[in-house]
Amino acid sequence: EKPFFAYLPFNAPHVPIGARADLVAKWEEKAKQASADAWGQEGRNQVRLVQNHAAYAAMLEQLDTGIGRVLAALEKNGLTGKTIVIFMSDNGGLSTAEGSPTSNLPLRAGKGWPYEGGVREPLIVVAPGVTTPGTTCEVPVISTDFYPTLLELAGQSLKPEQHLDGVSFVPLLKGGKTPRPQPLFWHYPHYANQGGAPNGVIRDGDWKLIEWYVDGALELYHIPEDISEKNDLAAQEPGKT
Repeated sequence: EKPFFAYLPFNAPHVPIGARADLVAKWEEKAKQASADAWGQEGRNQVRLVQNHAAYAAMLEQLDTGIGRVLAALEKNGLTGKTIVIFMSDNGGLSTAEGSPTSNLPLRAGKGWPYEGGVREPLIVVAPGVTTPGTTCEVPVISTDFYPTLLELAGQSLKPEQHLDGVSFVPLLKGGKTPRPQPLFWHYPHYANQGGAPNGVIRDGDWKLIEWYVDGALELYHIPEDISEKNDLAAQEPGKT
């Protein structure tokens, strides 16, 4: 009966990998038709190249069912037409450690790495009267953008002193193609058990620069043409670097 905000952080999928036995059995049967395990190398770690992990798939089905319960509750209470729903993950799938249960191909690497497999996540936004079902947008956004975006969608005044690192992406939700007005930054100053090392990243438009803090090595990628980050352009584009 009142305006509400619900933050619902699902723990799945996450280690330890495990799900309901009946769902695991269902996906084990489907996995018989999947490709056999295949592995590549990312730094010192193996990286999974095939998506065929039955228990991981079962965890995703449980996640999907949980989201369905939330959406069904909104519909039952007549709130679907006036409730904004945002779905996002906090990092890419785990592909280089702890059993490497998933693959993020064609994105490179996964959780704990600065490559697209680690920082590019699914993002779904439903804002009644604003978003058009089935549309997509390729302009990068980041989770610190949620605060100003939600304020604007709710018809509230922005509070720039509180969301210095965020930009409202309401124009993008309305179908606009305006490039992000400022670059995105990631600062990851520690080692990760997934194999990654301390690094920093700048994403400015179509370009992405990675700096490895241990030795100062730089990598530069043009993401639209190289989504798998196989072609390091740092030496070829010194000005951009």
